Amino acid sequence: MGCASSIHISERVGYQSGKESEDSHSPQQTNTTQHQGNPASGLPLKPTSCKVLLVFAKEDSQSNGFCWACEKANFRCSTARTPESALECFMEKHHDLVIIDHRHSRHFDAEALCRSIRAVNSSENTVIVAVVKRPDREEASVMPLINAGFNRRYVENANMMACYNELLQLEHGEVRAQFKLRAGNAIFTALEQSQEAIEITSEDQVIQYVNPAYESVMGYQRGELIGKEIKEVPKSEKNKPDLLETINSCIRKGKEWQGIYYAKKKNGESIQQNVKITPVIGQGGKIRHYVSINWPLNDNNKIDKSTERVQAESQTDIQSSKHKDRRKGSLDVRSTTSRGSDGSSQRRHSSMARIHSMTIEAPITKVINIINAAQESSPMPVAEALDRVLEILRTTELYSPQLGTKDEDPHTNDLVGGLMTDGLRRLSGNEYILSTKQAHHIPSHLATPLSLNDIPPRIAATMENEDSWDFDIVNLEAATMKRPLTYLGMKIFSRFGVCEFLNCPEATMRSWLQVIEANYHSSNSYHNSSHAADVLHATAYFLCKERVKQSLDPIDEVAALIAATVHDVDHPGRTNSFLCNAGSELAILYNDTAVLESHHAALAFQITTRDDKCNIFKNMERNEYRTLRQAIIDMVLATEMTKHFEHVNKFVNSINKPLAALEENGGNGDEESVKSVLTSPENRILVKRMLIKCADISNPCRPLELCIEWAGRISEEYFAQTDEEKRQGLPVVMPVFDRNTCSIPKSQISFIDYFITDMFDAWDAFADLPNLMQHLDNNFKYWKGLDDRKLHSLRPPPE
Repeated sequence: MGCASSIHISERVGYQSGKESEDSHSPQQTNTTQHQGNPASGLPLKPTSCKVLLVFAKEDSQSNGFCWACEKANFRCSTARTPESALECFMEKHHDLVIIDHRHSRHFDAEALCRSIRAVNSSENTVIVAVVKRPDREEASVMPLINAGFNRRYVENANMMACYNELLQLEHGEVRAQFKLRAGNAIFTALEQSQEAIEITSEDQVIQYVNPAYESVMGYQRGELIGKEIKEVPKSEKNKPDLLETINSCIRKGKEWQGIYYAKKKNGESIQQNVKITPVIGQGGKIRHYVSINWPLNDNNKIDKSTERVQAESQTDIQSSKHKDRRKGSLDVRSTTSRGSDGSSQRRHSSMARIHSMTIEAPITKVINIINAAQESSPMPVAEALDRVLEILRTTELYSPQLGTKDEDPHTNDLVGGLMTDGLRRLSGNEYILSTKQAHHIPSHLATPLSLNDIPPRIAATMENEDSWDFDIVNLEAATMKRPLTYLGMKIFSRFGVCEFLNCPEATMRSWLQVIEANYHSSNSYHNSSHAADVLHATAYFLCKERVKQSLDPIDEVAALIAATVHDVDHPGRTNSFLCNAGSELAILYNDTAVLESHHAALAFQITTRDDKCNIFKNMERNEYRTLRQAIIDMVLATEMTKHFEHVNKFVNSINKPLAALEENGGNGDEESVKSVLTSPENRILVKRMLIKCADISNPCRPLELCIEWAGRISEEYFAQTDEEKRQGLPVVMPVFDRNTCSIPKSQISFIDYFITDMFDAWDAFADLPNLMQHLDNNFKYWKGLDDRKLHSLRPPPE
C-alpha cells in the first residue's frame, strides 16, 4: 500500500522533505497530465516517505524484523514500549502505519490502545495492523480486531523478508488509498475556499458539485443544481447558436476548452465569463467527469453596442472601445487605433491633471515640496546637495542601512538577504505546498492538568524560577516532553491574570494553549513550541520592567503575552524568501509580503474562534476584543524582519531621544512630560513592537549555554533550508549556511553586529537591562574567540 506518507494538507504544513527512496517500491512520478486522471498516477500530490510506529512491549525477533524492514524500505520508523508513549508519539508524528503487538495481553491491551488511537482525529486515515499469534488449532474470527479499529492482522512471522514484503503490500495498498482519501478531503477544502466559480459534472453532464463561489456568482443554492443535467439549467441567448455544440464537440474528445461564454444567473441576468472546461479521464481511459472553472471578466460585463461590433476584431480594438466608453467625447474606436500616440498623450495629460488636483498630501510629499521650493533660490552646491536628499527620500527603504560591497561580509550579506527580502521570484513550476493543519484532539487522560495545582512536581520544579532572565527553557522542554508552551503559558498567564482579564475559565485557557502548541511543528529544530515558550518568557520578563509597566495598559500586556504565544504558530521551518522562491500557496495568498507573519496571525485567530472549547475571546465585549485583536496582529507582524530598522529607528527617535532630552533638562524630567511620551497611543504601539521584537531574537542575550543551544538550532534549520533549495533547484538565499562550510561563530558575530547591538542598546536605555547586556557582551566575546581560532563549530574542541 504505497506509503503515501501524508503531505498532511489538513493536519500540518507539508512539504517534500527527505531523500526519495531509490528502491523499486517507491512511488514513481509519471509524465501523464495529472488532471486527466491517469489511474496509475492518482492524485497529483507527491507523498513523502512512509511514517511507521511499532508498538512492542519488549524487543524480540518480530519487532526486530519490522525494524529491519522499515530501514530497508526507507520508511521513517518510531518504536514505543507502552500504550502511553505510543499515543504520545502518534499525536506528535501522525504516522501513516501503526503496527501493534497483539500476542501478549499481559503487557498491555492492544485493542484498547487501538481504540485510543482511533479516538484521535488525525487517525482517520491511519492504517493499524495487529500482530497476532500463529493459531494452534482453528482460525479465530477477525471481527474483534475490526471492531477495535484495526485494518488488518499479521500472523507472527519474524522472517525479515516476510516483514519487508508485508510492509510493501501495505504501502502499495491501504496506505496509498488512505493518502488519496486524505488528499481528496484537502482538495475539496481548497475548492470550497476558491474564489473562482467551480462546477463538476459527471460523464453524462449531470451536475455533481458546485462551490460557494459558484453559488455567489450565479445566485443558485447548491441544492437547486446538484443532480440536474446541464441542459436543464437556463442558458443565455447572447452566445452564438453553435457555441455549445463547439464546446461539447471539443470536450467529448477529451480535449480542454477555454474561452468566453455568457452564463445566465438565477435572476435572468447574463454574465460574461472566462471559462475553462477540463475532461477528467478515469478508469478504463474513459471520461468520468468534467471540471468547469469560471471567472467573470473585469469590466462588470457591461458591453455596449460599440464593443459588440468589434468582438471579432483585434484585442487592441476591444481595449480602445473600452477607453471610448469611459471617456465621453474622446476619439472613436477607429481613430484611437490608427492614432495611438495621440490618444495615449491625451490620456496621460488628463491623468496628470487629476493627480495635480488631488488634495491628499502625505507628510513626505510636503517635505519634498519644501525642498523643491528651497532649491529654486539656493546656490548650486546647496541645490546639488538637495538633489541627493530628494533622491534618498524617494526610495522606499528609508530606515534600512546600506551595506558596503557584497564581498565585505558574506555572512551579514546573506543574513540580510535571507531575512530582510522576499527572495528572488522564480517563474517555474516549483511549488511548495503549504496549508493550514487542523488542531489536534488531545485525549482527556493525556491532557495537561486542569489547574496549576495539578502540574507534576518535576515540571513545577523546573518552572520555579521562571520569572528570572536566566530561566532554562531547555530543561522545561525536556521535562514536558517537548510541550513547554502549555505549562509555561499556564503559569505566566496565571501570574498576569489573563483569564480574569478575558473573563474565560482556566480550562478554556488550557485548551487554547494545548491547541496552539499542537500547531507548532516539533520537527523544526528552531521554530517549534520551545521557541514560542522562550519568546513568551522574555515577553513576560520585559513586561515586569518599571518603564514598560508605566507605558502599557492591562490590555497591552495581555496582547503581548498572546502575541508571543502565537507569533510563529505553524511555522514550516523555512524563511519567507524560500516560500516566495518556491511559489508556495501562502506566498501567493499573501502576495509575497510578510507571508509567514500574516499566516501566523490569521491562523491563530482561526484556531481560537472556531471552537468554543478553546475560544479565550468568547466572553469579551466586542469593542475591547477588536482593540485586543488589532494589538495582537500588529505585534505578530512586527516580528517580520524586513521592517526591522524602521521599528528600531522609530523607537529611538520617538521614545529614546525625547526621554533622554527630558532627563538632561531636569534630572528625571518633568513627570507629566515623561508620562505623555510613555503613554501616547502611537508610542505604546512602538513599545509593544520593540518588546516582541527583542523577545523574538533575544537568544544572543541569554546565558552562554542557552545562547549556544539556540545558535545550533537556528543554524541547523538554515542548513536544512539550503539543502532543500539545492535539492529543488531553487535560488539559495543564504549560501553561507552550507552545513559543510559554514562558520557558525562568524554567522553569530554578523547577526549580533547587524541586528542585535543597536536594538538592545535602545531597549536597554528604555527598560534598564544590565544583565542582558552583560550576557550579550560575554557571548559576543565567546563567538569572537572561536572565530579568532578559525573554528567553525559551536564549541571549541575538547582539551
